[in-house]
Amino acid sequence: MEQLSSQYSLGRIVHSPNLFFRCRKIFVGEREMGVVVAIVNQKGGVGKTTTAINLSACLAELGKRVLLVDCDPQANATSGIGFHRGTARPHLYDALSGLVNVKQAIHATQFPNLFLLPSDMELAGAEVELVQEEGREQAFRNLLAPIKPEFDILILDAPPSLGILTVNCLAAADYLLIPIQCEYYALEGLGNLLSTIRRIRMAFNPALTILGILRTMYDARTNLAHQVSAELQKHFPQWLLRTVIPRTVRLAEAPSHGLPIIHYDGRSIAAEAYRQLAQEVLERLGM
Repeated sequence: MEQLSSQYSLGRIVHSPNLFFRCRKIFVGEREMGVVVAIVNQKGGVGKTTTAINLSACLAELGKRVLLVDCDPQANATSGIGFHRGTARPHLYDALSGLVNVKQAIHATQFPNLFLLPSDMELAGAEVELVQEEGREQAFRNLLAPIKPEFDILILDAPPSLGILTVNCLAAADYLLIPIQCEYYALEGLGNLLSTIRRIRMAFNPALTILGILRTMYDARTNLAHQVSAELQKHFPQWLLRTVIPRTVRLAEAPSHGLPIIHYDGRSIAAEAYRQLAQEVLERLGM
C-alpha cells in the first residue's frame, strides 16, 4: 500500500467541501425540474457508458422518468440500449445544430420510463464548430433547459476526454458521478479531473457538485483492486459510494444485445449491483 500511495500521492489533492454532494430541489416557477447527472471520466474503459445505461435503466425500473443523453460521438450508449448507430435520427447533433427541436430528438425506448437522446459520429463535428461559438461551454445547458421539467433525472454520458463536449456536460450538470476502475492507471487522471471540475465551477457552473465516486469492474480476487479501493476510501470517504460494480461476463455481454443488464440477466450480481446503485443515487439526491 505504501508503494501505491507514493505513486499517486492522492493526499496532495486539495479537497473542496463545496464539491461535496448536497441534496437540493430545483424548481422553475411552481414546477420541479429534472436533476441532471453527468457521468464523467476522461479515461476510457472505466465502465462509464455501462454505468450510464444501467443506472438509467434501474432508475426507470424504480418508476423515475429518465432521459439518457448520449454525448459521445462513439454512440455506445445509443447502441447499448437497443438503437442502431447511424440510424437513430434525429439525434443530439441535429438538435445542437438547430435542424430539429430537441424534443423531436428524444426517442422512447422499449423500456418503460426510459427515453434516449441518441448520438452519432456527426457529433464529432461539434468539437470543431463549438470552438468558434460564443458561449460554447453552455450549449448543452441551453439545449436541455426546456426539457428538464419533463423528466425526473437526465443522465449525460460524457466522452472519454476533457474536450469541449465533456466541458459542456460539466457545465450542464447539477451532479457528477465519477466511475473509476480499481486498477493501476485508474487513479492517474483523478486529480486532473477534480481540477477541471473546480475550474468549471468557477467559470460556468457554481452549483456543480460531485454526487459520488463509483468503483467499477471490481475484481475482488486481486490485491490491487483492494489497494486502490482502500486509497479511495482513505482520501475521498465523503464521495466514495457504498455500491461496487463487479467485473462479470454477463455485464460485458449485455451491450452486444442492446440490453441493460437488468433486462439481459436480471438475477445476476451485476444487475443487483446496479439496482443498489440506483437506490443509493436516489438516497443521495433526496428523491
